[in-house]
Amino acid sequence: MSNGEQKATVPRSRALIQQCLSARLQTQPPTEDSPACFVEIKRGIVVYICFLKEADEDTVKRIAKTVMQMKLSEETTSGKYVSVMDLAGDVLIVPQATLGGKSKGKVMQYHGNVDKSVGAELYALFVKECSHWLQSSGKAKANSNEVKAGTYGNRQVLNIETNGPFSHLIEL
Repeated sequence: MSNGEQKATVPRSRALIQQCLSARLQTQPPTEDSPACFVEIKRGIVVYICFLKEADEDTVKRIAKTVMQMKLSEETTSGKYVSVMDLAGDVLIVPQATLGGKSKGKVMQYHGNVDKSVGAELYALFVKECSHWLQSSGKAKANSNEVKAGTYGNRQVLNIETNGPFSHLIEL
């Protein structure tokens, strides 16, 4: 490699973060015996997460820290952007394997995603890590803010109220 060239790094995870006023995610569809199950959050962020090949525990810890500390939420009083922890907001985590897709012609392929069983383990760890970060925040703890999560591997219905299409993609 010459001096001016940089080695391209392959991402191990992708997160799409969107601030919200509220969000509701169906985690289990209705059946003949039971109604649908939902998780809901108030003001905060919705995090769509996908783990790609080569993702490991360190990847999960790094992206959780980044997501929770990134200043992407608009504070109502000052208009400044703060982290979800400083906002004392809620977090809704949605597993989103489609973030790992690449187009090939007119179709999407997902060969770069981790195996489903590994993805489920990494997803569970990501939820745990985000919960840890939120609970370590004094503001979030005082306001009883929560991390809620969708069900890995299931199709889910999402309703979100937002004050603008304010989304950010993070790759690690």
